[in-house]
Amino acid sequence: MLEKKKIEPMGLNDLNRKETIEWLMNEYGRSVVRLAFTFVKKEQLAEDIAQEVFIKCYQKLDNFRGEASYKTWIYRITVNLCKDRLRSWSYKNIILTEFFSKSSIDHHTPESELMYMEEKKEISIKVLALPIKYREVVILYYYEELSYNQIADLLDISLPTIKTRLHRARLSLKKTMEEGGRDDG
Repeated sequence: MLEKKKIEPMGLNDLNRKETIEWLMNEYGRSVVRLAFTFVKKEQLAEDIAQEVFIKCYQKLDNFRGEASYKTWIYRITVNLCKDRLRSWSYKNIILTEFFSKSSIDHHTPESELMYMEEKKEISIKVLALPIKYREVVILYYYEELSYNQIADLLDISLPTIKTRLHRARLSLKKTMEEGGRDDG
């Protein structure tokens, strides 16, 4: 009979695990929340998912084989948790906030900054309106700046499929942007 059933991860003691998780949270925490938000469209739920991601990372850290980067591994966990959550929730009529439209670009005038923010918000709304299979590749490619190969690995989809989905997403966005036009009065 074993009273203690503690499995010691190979090469990682508790201190190293905590330091690694703390580093991962500092390095990728904001990106994980932003990525989750693109799926679930609710900030609080995205933050909850991010917590779940890092709990899962802590639990599975000894299983990380280093075949992919930490970023890809964490994003895969995030995407999978978001997809699980989407299967169990209904998401309709969400108003996009500034959360997705933060920018580090310095604009010279308040008017140009306002125009930039409005344009970015409009694009973000249209991206979030895309079907999930197109939305996720756009988010991962443009917002998270992952390569085609990283996205293919992350979503476990072939490279040609990633390229096709990204192309179709661009066409869809272009069409909706042209149809939307600008009503100035």
